[in-house]
Amino acid sequence: MNVEQDAAAVGCVLAGDVEAFARIVRRWQEPLVTLAYRFCSDRDQAEEMAQVAFVTAFRSLEQWRSEGAFGSWLYAVAANVYRSEMRRRRLFTLPLDAAHEAIEPRSAASCNADVDRQELVRGTVSTLPARYRDVLVLFYFHEMDVRETALSLGVAEGTVKARLHRGRALLRRRLGPVLTAPTSREDLE
Repeated sequence: MNVEQDAAAVGCVLAGDVEAFARIVRRWQEPLVTLAYRFCSDRDQAEEMAQVAFVTAFRSLEQWRSEGAFGSWLYAVAANVYRSEMRRRRLFTLPLDAAHEAIEPRSAASCNADVDRQELVRGTVSTLPARYRDVLVLFYFHEMDVRETALSLGVAEGTVKARLHRGRALLRRRLGPVLTAPTSREDLE
């Protein structure tokens, strides 16, 4: 399914064909679960959160403006749902300063494997304030460009650029003793 098919499916749903929403779910289920996983790091919880996002999207489908990309709108709905769910669930998070102290120099030196490095970066991203975490997750993990990220979050492109800059600076400060600063999308994947 592509952009035109998304728009056609939305049109069918709005015209009363509720079954057409199943096509939307099939196309977007894995991306929304993956996005949710970036927020919570738990597959079961991510699937539940994606389900809530789809229900929310279905209920507010008439708010989608056809001149914009449906995927960007759906990501924005999902990101809002995920942020709300994370606040509601009040998951344990570690402040950046405390997280930095939790890494021992010995264990940091053993993080040479790519998998360990990726887990460390993802874990650190999850400790960032939501405004920086959300931008980094969409830009790096979901490979959205600045424009798509801005549309998904409902903020200006300049805001996305500023938050990317500040978020990367926080990561550099936090991970400086362990990793070199991320310079590409691969460094955050």
